[in-house]
Amino acid sequence: MRVRRYVHGVGFAVSSALFACALLVAPAPLQAQQPKPQVGLIDLSQSPFAKLHPVAISAVSIDSGFWADRRKVNVEKSIPSLLDLLEAQGIIDNFRRVSGRKKVARRGPLYTDSDIYKWVEGAALSLESGPNPDLQARIDAVIDEIVAAQDENGYLNTWFQDERKKDRWKRQYTDHELYCLGHLLQAGIAYQRATGDRKLLDAGIRFVDHIIKDVIPSGQALWAGHPEIEMALVELYRNERDKRYLDLAAYILKGDGKKLGGTASQFKYSFSGIPFTNRKQMEGHAVRACYASAGATDYYMETGFPGYWRTLTKLWEDMSARKMYVTGGVGSRASGEAFGEPYELPNSLAYTESCAAISNLIWSWRMLQAEPDAKYADVMERSLYNGVNSGMSLSGTLYCYRNPLQLSGDPDDKIRNPWYATTCCPPNLQRTFAALPGYLYGTSKEGLYVHHFASGRMQTRLWDRTWVQVTQETGFPFEGDLRMTVSPAKPTEFTVHVRIPNWSAKTAVKVNGEVQANVKAGAYLALRRTWKEGDVVEVDFDMTPQLLRANPLAKENTNSVVVQRGPIVYAMEQVDQPFGVKVEDLALSLSSNPGQDFRAVHLPDLLGGVTVLKHQGVVFETAGSALPLYAPLQSYPERKTKPAELTFIPYYAFHNRGEVAMQVWVPYVAR
Repeated sequence: MRVRRYVHGVGFAVSSALFACALLVAPAPLQAQQPKPQVGLIDLSQSPFAKLHPVAISAVSIDSGFWADRRKVNVEKSIPSLLDLLEAQGIIDNFRRVSGRKKVARRGPLYTDSDIYKWVEGAALSLESGPNPDLQARIDAVIDEIVAAQDENGYLNTWFQDERKKDRWKRQYTDHELYCLGHLLQAGIAYQRATGDRKLLDAGIRFVDHIIKDVIPSGQALWAGHPEIEMALVELYRNERDKRYLDLAAYILKGDGKKLGGTASQFKYSFSGIPFTNRKQMEGHAVRACYASAGATDYYMETGFPGYWRTLTKLWEDMSARKMYVTGGVGSRASGEAFGEPYELPNSLAYTESCAAISNLIWSWRMLQAEPDAKYADVMERSLYNGVNSGMSLSGTLYCYRNPLQLSGDPDDKIRNPWYATTCCPPNLQRTFAALPGYLYGTSKEGLYVHHFASGRMQTRLWDRTWVQVTQETGFPFEGDLRMTVSPAKPTEFTVHVRIPNWSAKTAVKVNGEVQANVKAGAYLALRRTWKEGDVVEVDFDMTPQLLRANPLAKENTNSVVVQRGPIVYAMEQVDQPFGVKVEDLALSLSSNPGQDFRAVHLPDLLGGVTVLKHQGVVFETAGSALPLYAPLQSYPERKTKPAELTFIPYYAFHNRGEVAMQVWVPYVAR
């Protein structure tokens, strides 16, 4: 096992020639190393402009409840079954083909290597939550196949080895070479941190060093047609303390489309090819835009360049205030899997790729580390419980590529499938659920941050090296109770920042039975005191159902609302409604106090155990399909209604009982 020493390099170059000179500074010899200490999902322990340090996955247990169940399915069903599919579809054979271990044709699109790497990362992250010898053996076998395919010079991409070797770096807009490398690096880092084994990581480093030593000096410009490499290079710098990798990330973020002969439309689509700080809005491919922004946030936390932070905050506000779905999904257009114009948020046509919701989550989480504002954690929560969680079936073996907000029930519209030729979403979902404990807590110079809520235990050191243990007991997200026990190793003064979600209008907080003041929704409640072993924080979140309306410029949702309870967005599925009535002909019947118009009922045997909402609404006696397409306003038929009990299930659980009609936005009438 080896590690690189820190190498002092010049600032990132203003041209590829100067940059190559900076990167060609020879690194120090590799040295043997024991497994590294616990670090967070990203290692911010030495990042000068990170205000928070995430707590490591291995320091957090999620023992029971909502996320424990989802994570159990992920480890026992999803991760193993996807590897079987990757094997059956010939994706691992692509590496054997290059290494000469198997004579087969290459299968799948040109970016399939990244799917293997994401699978390895997700499986590795799961090992941080506990040993799994059988899974670790399978990971080792996959890594052996990957590394055996690497060229002597370090290049590793099964699409561009052997007969396509001549095509390397020629179509960076479409060919995903740096994208695949980014996922290779992230997988290698994750496995090294989980096990101490550097085999895959060192293969990734050899590839990066090949780029630095051979590709850039040849005059070849680089840009990320599909961003991802930026996050990976910054994390590689953090892991190895070799500044060449940070400089390479800066070079790619700086971007120079003119050198590459690209068009403006290509750069818009890829969110690359022009300097990141020239960006004005979120546009183009949603995943690429958010990945680039996440990488730029990583770079900002290392450098503090103010132009990056100004750009990042502008872009994040553009996304969250004008281009994000109520589920936390992003990317409204199927064409280009792209952001639309402000407030262009169609429901049945919503693309909202699972990877896009994940990219929103990881970018918002990085923004939170740079600036601990609860608005970032609120968006994380919205994405995680809804737009991300919907992407994997309750069984763990079916996946959504799209996550629309309205479906007709057409049996040919199979949103959940076990396999996609483009297999980016399934392993991305797996690595997200495996990483979940690493999103719950953070530390700062003032003390501890509690971002999200799940029953379990956390043990970590504060910045002053004081050990602290926190246990959570909660029925979240279906119940609003939280009992949190804070136990430092010795009585110590510090602040526990507890996030009060923006949906909890009235939240009661007690510390050792004493009522706390200044509790504000959408903010962290700062509890500063001398904490001693066994101190208890009790929180009672407001679980009253809320009715959310859209900005009037989101015209498809005019005269409709969304039902939300806690962090969960709800939907109506056809199977739960009165017999013979289509969901499109149902409406809410709202009083002046609409939160009281719903009854929460927990059904432990439905959809893995969910709280449904019952509502005495109405059904239109004349079906919408029976009305004329156009008619004069004064003579258009009036739609009479009659009472009907409506049932709402959590949106994330849609289409777990077959292909039935579903909708999130529901029309309403006044009582």
